[in-house]
Amino acid sequence: MKLTMPTLLSFNAGYVDTAGFMALHGLFTAHVTGNFVTIGAALVLGTSGIVTKLLALPTFCVMVVLSRLLRYRLIDRGWPVLKTMLGLKLLLLTVGGVLAIRYGPFSHGDSWSAMITGLILVAGMAVQNALQRVHLGSAPPTTLMTGTTTQIMLDVGDLLQGVPAEQKEAIHARLARMGQAVFAFALGCAMAALLYAGVSTWCFALPPVLALAAYLHRDASSGG
Repeated sequence: MKLTMPTLLSFNAGYVDTAGFMALHGLFTAHVTGNFVTIGAALVLGTSGIVTKLLALPTFCVMVVLSRLLRYRLIDRGWPVLKTMLGLKLLLLTVGGVLAIRYGPFSHGDSWSAMITGLILVAGMAVQNALQRVHLGSAPPTTLMTGTTTQIMLDVGDLLQGVPAEQKEAIHARLARMGQAVFAFALGCAMAALLYAGVSTWCFALPPVLALAAYLHRDASSGG
C-alpha cells in the first residue's frame, strides 16, 4: 500500500472514529451521520452520551465553516493554506488525545471530560473533512466509505459486463485509488480496536502522530 496523503487521512479517520466510538460511548468523531443512529439508540436503551452526540453536529458544522473562513484569510495574507489546516488538525488531535489519556476511561458519555474530549476530536476531524474536500478533491473521501464502496461495486459490475479498453483502464485506476482508501480506513479501525482493548485510552496517543505524519508528508502541489 503506497503511503500517500489520502491514505494517511483515511487510516487516521478510521482509527479516530473507532477509538472515539469505543471510548466515548458510541460517539462518531470523523463523520456525523452515525451519531443520529446512536442518539436514537441511546434514547431507547438509556445509554449515556446523548448530549455529546447532539452537540457533535453543530460542532462539526461550525468547524467546517471556520475552516472555510480561515482559508480565505490565509489566502488574503499569502500564507500556506494546507500546511496551516494540517497544523490545526494536529493541534486539535493532540489536545483531544491528552484529555483522553488524562481523564479516561470515561464512565459516562456526558461527563464534562468526555464531552470536551469528544467535541475537540470532532473539531479536529471536521478540519480533516474540510481540507480533504478542498485540497484533495480528486481523491476518494477519507472519512466516509459508503459511497466509495458503492462505486467500487459498480466498477466491478462494469468490468464483469465488459467495457471498452480505454474505459477499463480508467476503471482500474479508480479501483486502485478507492480500494486503497477503504483498506486504509478498515486497517485504522482494526488497529484502534486492538489498541483500545490493550491500552485503553492510551490509544489516543497515535492520532497526533498520524496527523504529524500527514503534516510532514503534505504535497506542495495540493495548494501549500
